[in-house]
Amino acid sequence: MVTPADGARRHAPAAERNAGPILEVLREVLPVTGDVLEIASGSGQHAVAFAGALPGVTWQPTDGDPDALASIAAWRDVAALPNLRAPLPLDVTAPWPVTRADAIVCINMIHISPWAATLALLDGAARALASGAPLVTYGPYRFAGVTTAPSNDAFDASLRARDPAWGVRDVRDLAGEAAARGLLLARIVARPANNHVLVFVRG
Repeated sequence: MVTPADGARRHAPAAERNAGPILEVLREVLPVTGDVLEIASGSGQHAVAFAGALPGVTWQPTDGDPDALASIAAWRDVAALPNLRAPLPLDVTAPWPVTRADAIVCINMIHISPWAATLALLDGAARALASGAPLVTYGPYRFAGVTTAPSNDAFDASLRARDPAWGVRDVRDLAGEAAARGLLLARIVARPANNHVLVFVRG
């Protein structure tokens, strides 16, 4: 649930809750320095949290929604972090405004977008990342057709009721499509609330 905060800033309580657990993994898998491209940055809370905690990297937030871009910009203005860039409009299914990155992070997009968007994310990551660079995704997933908790089954049903093209995706399907594009699933890290971080590495 995303609610208005202060001015253009939007507030997502889940972003506050999961920023810490996600950051624990990012500290391990992101480069110490370099350019990190965040896809579907949403409210902008994660961009501020991660850029603040990882001062060696330059964080580039993006989103396809104008309201989200305004929120990210507002959070950035308040945070005034030297390594947090202004947000860019980015639709994963269209040409990307960023052609290279040392790492890509995508949080809570895969299940609330059509499968074609996930394939476009993988296509873009394969083009933008150099060998050994990571694509990090986070959200709820199925494993060999099975969700990790009954609550994720209910969540999947609610997503599909809102849009039949949405839904909790299977890691097996993701890994297969990623491998076909030279992105190898290197790590799966369980996080609170039945979510997981998946770390793909460009071959």
